[in-house]
Amino acid sequence: MRFLLPLLLCSFLGFSQADSTAVFAPLVSIHLGGHLPGGDLADRFGPDLNMGGSFMIKTKKNWLYGVESNYFFGRNVKEDVLAQLKNEDGEVTDNRGYPADIRITERGFGLHLTGGKIFKFLSATPNSGFMLTAGAGYLQHKVKLYDGQQEVASVKAPLSYGLDRLSRGISLTQFVGYMYLSDNRFLNAYLGIEFYEAFTTSVRKLNYDTALPDTKNRMDRLYGFRFGWILPLYKKKPNEYYYN
Repeated sequence: MRFLLPLLLCSFLGFSQADSTAVFAPLVSIHLGGHLPGGDLADRFGPDLNMGGSFMIKTKKNWLYGVESNYFFGRNVKEDVLAQLKNEDGEVTDNRGYPADIRITERGFGLHLTGGKIFKFLSATPNSGFMLTAGAGYLQHKVKLYDGQQEVASVKAPLSYGLDRLSRGISLTQFVGYMYLSDNRFLNAYLGIEFYEAFTTSVRKLNYDTALPDTKNRMDRLYGFRFGWILPLYKKKPNEYYYN
């Protein structure tokens, strides 16, 4: 046993020095998360879930450059876009006069160019650490109408376009978190909080439920968290062992 401990210690030191410098690395990731809405978006939707992917380049100095996409969705729609279709009982009836199976949900999409840096603060490996990124791009959101029995003409395209509140515009994004890239490439992930500020306007010329044009300049915000799983695309450097 007294020979085993020094041997294990030497082995650990050897592995810890194997990849002692940061490397250039293309990084592909998929991510999951959730948001709370703010600004004008909070008047239309409640909390959502999001998923997406990204491609980033990490330099030897731990700078990050890349592109990311996000698809977000939720069930909490606050605007009653079907109000003019409901009867005295608060139900929407189909073309035959029966209660319709209509569901309204939130759908959104974002695409952004991003840049940032991994800082050595609390770094577990040379390629890991405190992560800060920011970006700019495009974001859109809408109310999705689903007619389960396909029996309500008013929620079918193109009539549904007057109800879906489709809005889009330029957006900014920020992320603060921690990225971990292991030397053996088996465990690679990041976790943190993200923010979006989108300057959107309605795509539709008229909202059919209100019979009014929607020309408002919107400030839509999202606040949330994100967890990403990373696939590094660099070759593993050969291990080097140093023993005293």
